[in-house]
Amino acid sequence: MIMILGLLALTGCTRSAEPPSLPPDGVYDHVAADENSRADPVPAGGTAGSVTRPLKEAGWFCAHVRANADGRALWCRIGHRDQADTVHPQVAQFLLDHDDRLVWAWFPPVGQPDNQVAAAAAPALAAIWSDAGDRVRQEINDFDRDLRSRRVQRIDETPRTAWRDTHADYNYSVIDGLVVTARDNAVRRWPFGAERYATTMSSVVDDLRAGGYDCAYPPQESCNRSQSNGYFRVTLNGDQIVSARFGIGSLIESGRQRHPLSQEFPRGLTFLTEAVRRPVTERIEQSRRSGTGFAGIVAGTVVIIDARRGGAREDNFAAYFDIQIGAPLAATLPN
Repeated sequence: MIMILGLLALTGCTRSAEPPSLPPDGVYDHVAADENSRADPVPAGGTAGSVTRPLKEAGWFCAHVRANADGRALWCRIGHRDQADTVHPQVAQFLLDHDDRLVWAWFPPVGQPDNQVAAAAAPALAAIWSDAGDRVRQEINDFDRDLRSRRVQRIDETPRTAWRDTHADYNYSVIDGLVVTARDNAVRRWPFGAERYATTMSSVVDDLRAGGYDCAYPPQESCNRSQSNGYFRVTLNGDQIVSARFGIGSLIESGRQRHPLSQEFPRGLTFLTEAVRRPVTERIEQSRRSGTGFAGIVAGTVVIIDARRGGAREDNFAAYFDIQIGAPLAATLPN
């Protein structure tokens, strides 16, 4: 059904003339504007605190991930585990201006049958626009009901719906999820900084190859390590790494690590800058020793660790970890 919906449109769904692009045109086409890529906890007060509070109360991790002279970006994330212990991440992204007004928000789809987009978006938006939450939930639920019950009539569009209120324009589809664009607030230059915590892809390719990764950059932004079922993927701004994701195993026998990090990264995590490399590496190794996950900020850097552990004994177990360092730019997702 989901594969078909990528090509088909349904009667009964409202369609605007043009859906918003992701990211919006031109928002990253600018020189650095006092870019700050240090991640910090979301402040408790103001719009940022209000819009993220319902998510944090529901178990999400949220952080203020970057800012510049014009705006600041928030990134939230939660991992949903299925019966096979596979983690399905769900994220929410927000852009605010320096007057603390919400400019833009995105709630991407999760790819599971229950509607977790509405469950996240409705309370978050209602926290700052009291009348928006019920409308979001109603529109999305009506759309999904039509999607399940009506006959397919056309094959030239992606099913989507759109509406507006006094606060924003809303666009929802099975492909993009919910995109919210405030009507009276705007940021021309969106923040894109990452230099504080990450290096460049061209500088790290040889280090990855030394660890057994199959890399061909450019153009590839995804490397694989077949002998350990490992992967390394990045989001980029030019050559600058913005976020990195990789998978690595752990084998603890008699309380000792039998799969050292150096097997796959013989020169260390050189995609990280020297300012954050050691504390982030130590946090990763702590999870690999204990077989536990983590979501938080380490040395001003977003660190997400999803753990899949096998074995019941504390001093003998195998585990696999999906690790993300840094947050992608607003209106983009990790590869």
